[in-house]
Amino acid sequence: MLTRERRWRTALLQLAAPSPSETILDVGCGTGSFAIMVKRQCPAARVIGVDPDPSVLKIAHAKAAKTRAAIEWTEAMGDELARTGIEPVDKVVSRLIFHQCPLVIKRAILDAIFDVLRPSGARFVADYGEQRSRTMRALFRQIQRLDGFANTQPNADGVLPRMFAAAGFDRVIERQSISTPTGSISIYSAHKP
Repeated sequence: MLTRERRWRTALLQLAAPSPSETILDVGCGTGSFAIMVKRQCPAARVIGVDPDPSVLKIAHAKAAKTRAAIEWTEAMGDELARTGIEPVDKVVSRLIFHQCPLVIKRAILDAIFDVLRPSGARFVADYGEQRSRTMRALFRQIQRLDGFANTQPNADGVLPRMFAAAGFDRVIERQSISTPTGSISIYSAHKP
């Protein structure tokens, strides 16, 4: 696949390290593949998937039922978590959502995630981050053409770690940067104090 999805999903799952007593929220869960991975890794964890698209949530529900993964699915935008009634969670994961959003929405999603996390909760992200080399910047242009330069350029310029910190997170760390045929995908961790 063009994004080397298996590699960064596996790295993100290892970093999130779900445990039995935890509630893990997957923001922008799409068709549920990663939420199912989390549930397989730790069947006793409570896993909640949130996505604004009811058609992909229908697919997610069917995929989870097929694998007998007990996952809760909620239809909502990432910046609308407060209205969902989701109680505080231990960890939040997301993949490839921030590069598609305008800065104001990136901020709103981060604020919503911060609010839904328990104190000492952790946030894990895999998304297009800073494109550090000429080659990665050139490869990332194809994503920018698809998702728009205005939304994607802040990611390419390395804005995400600063935005995490501005939302109140501490211990913001870029754990990995994975080169792909569409640009580099960074894996970040951050914690709520």
